[in-house]
Amino acid sequence: MSDETRVEWRDWGPEAFAEADERDRPVLLSLSATWCEGCHEMDAITYAEPRIAANVNEGFVPLRVDVDRHPRVRERYNMGGFPTTAFLTPEGRLLTGAGYLDVDGMRQVLESVRQMWTDKGRDAGRVPRALDADLPPRGDVTDGIESHLAGQLEAKYDAENAGWGTDAKFPLPRTVEFALKRDRNRALRTLDAVRDHLTDDVDGGFFRYAGTSDWGDVAYEKPLDTNAAVTRAFANAFLYTGDEAYLDPALDAVDFLTDELWTGYGVGGSLGPGLGRAYYAAPAEDRADLDDPRRDLTVFAGGNALAADALLAVAAYTDDEGAREYADRILDGLERDLIDADSGAVTHYRGSDEAGESDLLEDAARVVGAYVRAAGVRGEGADVACAVADRAIDRLHVEGSFVDGPRSGAGLLDRSFRPLDANVEMATALLDLAALTGEDRYREVARETAEAFAGATERLSVQVAAYGSLAARLRRGTTVIAVGTEPGSDLHRAAWRVADHEKVIAPNAHEADSPAPRTVPEGTAVVLAGDETSEPAETPDELMRRVGDVLA
Repeated sequence: MSDETRVEWRDWGPEAFAEADERDRPVLLSLSATWCEGCHEMDAITYAEPRIAANVNEGFVPLRVDVDRHPRVRERYNMGGFPTTAFLTPEGRLLTGAGYLDVDGMRQVLESVRQMWTDKGRDAGRVPRALDADLPPRGDVTDGIESHLAGQLEAKYDAENAGWGTDAKFPLPRTVEFALKRDRNRALRTLDAVRDHLTDDVDGGFFRYAGTSDWGDVAYEKPLDTNAAVTRAFANAFLYTGDEAYLDPALDAVDFLTDELWTGYGVGGSLGPGLGRAYYAAPAEDRADLDDPRRDLTVFAGGNALAADALLAVAAYTDDEGAREYADRILDGLERDLIDADSGAVTHYRGSDEAGESDLLEDAARVVGAYVRAAGVRGEGADVACAVADRAIDRLHVEGSFVDGPRSGAGLLDRSFRPLDANVEMATALLDLAALTGEDRYREVARETAEAFAGATERLSVQVAAYGSLAARLRRGTTVIAVGTEPGSDLHRAAWRVADHEKVIAPNAHEADSPAPRTVPEGTAVVLAGDETSEPAETPDELMRRVGDVLA
């Protein structure tokens, strides 16, 4: 991405910080992404201006970091979006920062930082509070967590335009999924707005966000993570409503994922098949002038696991063979190139001549979730989910909650960061795994993790509504349907059609070596909910009656 700039970018690492220390210069850290249009504009305009470039090269040590390849750097220095322009001490402490800067804005900021450095030097640096604070406030997991976040669905809802918030509008798929069980009308109205405003009618897929409260000023990036999570949210809306108005956007997004983001075998045929990270479309009226839409075709573990989860959900609810086939291909590629099934190690990404780091929390959480889903849909995957979960608990579960990755590296990477959203994602995946296998140890780690943040409940808003789902499941249990048939039977398919997107399906529960939480008679299905266990059901209709009896 640096071919348009005149700045002499260094790579992230100890060498760059050692250079800053030796030269006694601040670090200019540019957080960027292949799919980020503002990042490309800043390269072509701001960093290409000769005097700006000379100023940066002479007075600073400039670092360029791809936020997708280095998520721990992103989380520690992000100033609210991309591009981010952060200024650091040689020890990695934060001096100041901004987002997009034009030539005049950059000139002013460079002068301000230079004066700060002259006046205070390294003493001006600070550690962001999220890294310097005490452990999160612990508390009991109570019904109040779910109630508070359900209340936030109403309090923060935009009744005029749908969605949550008064400024930019993001799809917030996990918030939508929380609302589907508790505030369905608002959830569906929000999905209607996403469909009407953030769907790419030309090439398919979902745009990342809208810049105004009425869903205008659309950002034309289409990252994998957004598309996978929103696809799953639409599929879950279809599960509850049976309305094709929610199924059709999900199926269209499946086509986008498996066409525009599908990489085949990646660079040099060494990686894949899998889904690339992102796609930048440009406004429809400008696409004729865009010779080659910007794509980042690197295969990332977490994004591909999330996509496999979404594709398997679509397949389970609809019998869509294409979604099932591509999910299988993604999982096969992950196991071949990015997951060590023996040790449980997950590599963030791997290219033809480089590899990302391992043991990142978000990757592990999404891999566990995807393989639990795979076990429920295709009868395989529980062993991989257990191996990855065990390693994450061993290496990342520290003092009651999960840190985002290894506590080592340049800058502030040696500081523990405990992101609530990733902790919730991992704890939820562990609850799914506990329900699938009957292993209480996974449930206990999930509970301990939820308790680690419970003391801050009153400060939480809709962006982390999934924490309410986690708390509710810890309080009331997870509905499990143990099916005594192989995957694909009428009884197994009916189990997936039960209108609860948080349920866990355990096929092959008639086999002695099945990971299912209990053995059931062959050819039957049993519903487990809390302390309730249904009588065996032999037909889909009978199963639906058993579900109603147990959950009544």
